[in-house]
Amino acid sequence: MLKQVVSIGLAFVGIIIGAGFASGQETMQYFVAFGTWGIVGALVSSALMIISGISLMQLGSYYQAREHLSVLGSISNRVVTIILDVSTTITLFAVGFIMFAGAGSNLRQQFDLPLWAGGGLMLILVLLTGLLNVDRVTAVIGSITPFIFLFIVLATVWAIVNAQPDIAALNFASQEVDTTLPNWWIAALNYTGFNVITAASMAIVIGGNFLDTKVAGWGGLLGGVIYLILLLLLAFGLFVEVELVNGDDMPALTLINQIHPALGVAMAVVIYGMIFNTAISMFYALGKRLSKRKPQRFYPIFVVSCLIGFVLSFVGFKELIGFVYPMLGYLGLFLIVVVSAAWVRGRANLSVEQRVRIQALDLMRRKMDPRLRFSTAQRRELDRLIAVSHVPSEVFEQTLTKEVSDELDADKDSGFSSESTGGPQ
Repeated sequence: MLKQVVSIGLAFVGIIIGAGFASGQETMQYFVAFGTWGIVGALVSSALMIISGISLMQLGSYYQAREHLSVLGSISNRVVTIILDVSTTITLFAVGFIMFAGAGSNLRQQFDLPLWAGGGLMLILVLLTGLLNVDRVTAVIGSITPFIFLFIVLATVWAIVNAQPDIAALNFASQEVDTTLPNWWIAALNYTGFNVITAASMAIVIGGNFLDTKVAGWGGLLGGVIYLILLLLLAFGLFVEVELVNGDDMPALTLINQIHPALGVAMAVVIYGMIFNTAISMFYALGKRLSKRKPQRFYPIFVVSCLIGFVLSFVGFKELIGFVYPMLGYLGLFLIVVVSAAWVRGRANLSVEQRVRIQALDLMRRKMDPRLRFSTAQRRELDRLIAVSHVPSEVFEQTLTKEVSDELDADKDSGFSSESTGGPQ
């Protein structure tokens, strides 16, 4: 169970900690701009994100979701589902083209290259990757996420330890940070909404990969706590160095360069990799969504979307985050209300389904483990549990079989072989 919880938690925080977070620009506009109250806002936003993470993961697990629409369609009416689907599609495109802007800003700040060079290289990489197996490419790039954790912790702890803060002076300097948000508490709510609408699709699918709703919930909790720690570190680290980093597109990169230029080069490369990972994920998902009824048109739609996004990216990374992210945040708040209401309403059903799944898993282990006895009465009880589960019987039985098969395969003393039994059907 612990291994699964950690796996879910890291996956969840990985989809929240994107290129905008790693750059520090989001944190500057949403939190540092409001001084010490912004730090409170970061804490509030993190707490709300923990609740949202648990809700998304458990709903995904409960519905055994393979894509987000299956959950949204189940927890809301048709009009709301359409609104949320359109909002999610807009989010994919908006975050995608902002990544082109971020790619240009990243290489300009670290290597003094023109904006079009970084953005153009990103465009070429994304277009070429669209022809390949995207899952393999993003898995490789996704492996750099732990390095972003390391760099953020290193840069912020260094800044905090070496700071001699004058809180009054820092609060005054924070007023010079450009932001389109009116105050700290709206910024906190809006940032949560933005993170939820960008992460919801993948969070629901991640939860859907786990049969145990309690494990999914604990994973969402762990991911939310890790996110809380990273956001508070980043917000406070940038706050105590606000006079140094204000005005830079990549303030976190500025911090790490203060430690050593070589670390700055390494972080610039890692951020560029995260930008690529986000960009290909957004545009690939957008292309699949827009070509859903005509899959053969995927690549032309993918290319056109990327080219339009590249043109829009020249508005500027900082400017786009200041305008587009708050708009997405307000859409995300609507999604939070829908998801949270469904989670609260369905708490009793979640508890009942959890008990059914635990009992069914135990009986399936007895059935498949050659070391255990499986009686006729237990067979009847397993059939009954499969029938009463919220998940369709055939899907539920296949999921149970696969999960137990994986467990027994990993247990070298079990004497079980999925190959000899033909594997899970």
